Amino acid sequence: MTISMQLGNRRVDETNLPYVIAEIGVNHEGSLATAKLLIEAAKRGGADAAKFQTYKAGLIASKFSPSYWDTSKEPTTSQYELFTKYDAFGEAEYIELANHCKKFEIEFVSTPFDLGAVAMLDPLVKYFKIASADITNPPLLKRVAATGKPVILSTGASNIDEIDAALAILREAGATQICLLHCILNYPTKNENANLGMLTDLRNRYPELMLGYSDHTVPNEEMTSLVTAHLLGAVVLEKHFTLDKTLPGNDHYHAMDENDLARFIVKIKEVHSLLGPTRAKAAIATEAISRLNARRSIVLSRDLKSGHIITQDDLVAKRPGTGVSPMHWDQVVGKKIVHDLPEDHILTWDDLAKS
Repeated sequence: MTISMQLGNRRVDETNLPYVIAEIGVNHEGSLATAKLLIEAAKRGGADAAKFQTYKAGLIASKFSPSYWDTSKEPTTSQYELFTKYDAFGEAEYIELANHCKKFEIEFVSTPFDLGAVAMLDPLVKYFKIASADITNPPLLKRVAATGKPVILSTGASNIDEIDAALAILREAGATQICLLHCILNYPTKNENANLGMLTDLRNRYPELMLGYSDHTVPNEEMTSLVTAHLLGAVVLEKHFTLDKTLPGNDHYHAMDENDLARFIVKIKEVHSLLGPTRAKAAIATEAISRLNARRSIVLSRDLKSGHIITQDDLVAKRPGTGVSPMHWDQVVGKKIVHDLPEDHILTWDDLAKS
């Protein structure tokens, strides 16, 4: 069964190139102009979607919420304080960003972090992305599912029971197309903590769902984490995106930039061509000549006279495979030859008596 899912204007399945989401988040740092530049850079780099984050500090975190990121990179120790820095955008700004995405032919997406954000974004997005932190937030899950749109659900810091519960809530509330993203909720994620092998467990447990990967590792030249995730079955790939990886704080330090993204797109096209158009094992068209000439036929090891009853010692298996296959060896032994045949003759069924 080939799993497919409609994400914006693309029908995505396991045999396609991966669907790449440039997670801008709030790396615009409250500047609409910067947000637009990020959209344009994501398009030039080859992303399918430019994704933002829609929240208000007072609705996402209490004033007493401690940090969970690397404070040597982002020194703010209060979630509330950090979110307050970047929650200036409202409906007008998101409409403008959605229009800017449309102008540059890249999908606009934004993760909602409260029920009002779901309602506001609903007319602007073709699918919803739910953050890992909200996998145990039934009101948000239900509101997103009730839109009837496809859902991408990150699974960072979750266990199987929590994933099962979230899926049950989403499905009961109306979600029919769901993609699960493997994710590690560390900012940044060390390579030894990425645990990309967990994609295999997700595939085994949820064979009916599309899989993806939300990456928080520091990008390297080869974009190894994203390439590996795709090889392990991740069809949707999300990574934080910035104009400048040297900028301090927030999500710049583990993000990719336009050059990383463009390099990854080249690499993944090469890898994808190696994977091929199907996951079902079968001989392909270009192997037809090999099947014919590199396989073996039953060949005579000596001259044989008409009427001879074939024995094991009369036969040998040799290339090419244009005659009777050695798969029929036991059927040929004991058959009568119907005309004189020379040594090294490639046996055909016409050489043998019918009974």
